[in-house]
Amino acid sequence: MDRSVRHFEEELEALQARLLEMGGLAEERVQAAVQGLVRRDLSLTERVLAGDGPINQLHLEVDERCFRLLALHQPMAIDLRRIVAAVKINSDLERVGDLAVNIAEAAKRYASHAPVKPLIDIPRMAGIAQEMLHDALDSFVRRETTMAQAVLARDDELDALKTQVFRELLTYMLQDPGSIEASLDLILVSRHLERIGDHATNVAEDVIFMVSAQDVRHHPRDTQT
Repeated sequence: MDRSVRHFEEELEALQARLLEMGGLAEERVQAAVQGLVRRDLSLTERVLAGDGPINQLHLEVDERCFRLLALHQPMAIDLRRIVAAVKINSDLERVGDLAVNIAEAAKRYASHAPVKPLIDIPRMAGIAQEMLHDALDSFVRRETTMAQAVLARDDELDALKTQVFRELLTYMLQDPGSIEASLDLILVSRHLERIGDHATNVAEDVIFMVSAQDVRHHPRDTQT
């Protein structure tokens, strides 16, 4: 193998490793934020609020790596799509980190109110969103479109849970106006989790494009909204 080709492959592997590291950090932060909400544990929420630095640093590093690869190697075909996908995935992961902060902020506010209800669907949403993100990144590493397609299929499940959470909390707010502030925080959390699922979906769509050059961003279910 030509030395420049080998160097290029090594750089791509390093880029992939950084993206996986970033994805792991994002997953951990979402999990900690939701656990802080469920347990009413302010130490967890504060840890999420204070710990945005590593993801932001990786976001800058990954972008720099991508631009350097594009400039120095001028890749074509699947290699070009791989780097472009990495740029887009990098942005989605940074947004997931931001959404974890939003969840932690809502959890901190929620802890100052009496609990509205047992939290069942929101932890379920968090589990689904984290699985979607993990599987989307796994499909990127494996270049596996079947796994990526499965991530797309789970998005509707997350949307349905968000709607269910909203309807249930709306009932609570109508019955007890004193629960409105706390209920609104839970509704916000459900929206943030749904958005994390959207970012996982974006990653899966980028994987499909990377592998097959097929753009599935506007698949049929999107036309229903």
